[in-house]
Amino acid sequence: MRDRTKGMDAVAVSAALEDARFDARQDSRFEDLADDVRGRAELAEWERLDQLLAAAPAGTVYDSDTDDVVQAELAVDAAAAADREAELREAARVVARANELQALRELHALEQTEPRDGDETARDELTRRAGGYVQADVDT
Repeated sequence: MRDRTKGMDAVAVSAALEDARFDARQDSRFEDLADDVRGRAELAEWERLDQLLAAAPAGTVYDSDTDDVVQAELAVDAAAAADREAELREAARVVARANELQALRELHALEQTEPRDGDETARDELTRRAGGYVQADVDT
């Protein structure tokens, strides 16, 4: 919807709002469409844009790049993506350390390794791999 609205003026947004209201009335007649969350969200967005442009100076066209609501949503999405990426990196680090500890165990050199920050989570990963059994050599 944001791509369609870019460059629209108040008249075009009002017309699109009326179309969205018509679609909502039509959808309410059908049981499978009456609970359409997407349609209600789109209608609400058209209403918001209509109010936004009604309050703007005459001749103003909509631009999502300058819309504070859109920019806030994009910032939230970017922060969530960064959090997911950080979680994936941490999970990969834990798996790599668990693999390293497993290799040291197989070489009978586990007792010679220096502990590192975060080894508890690597130990938990090895315990998970072993089906819940805590291996004494890794635990110490």
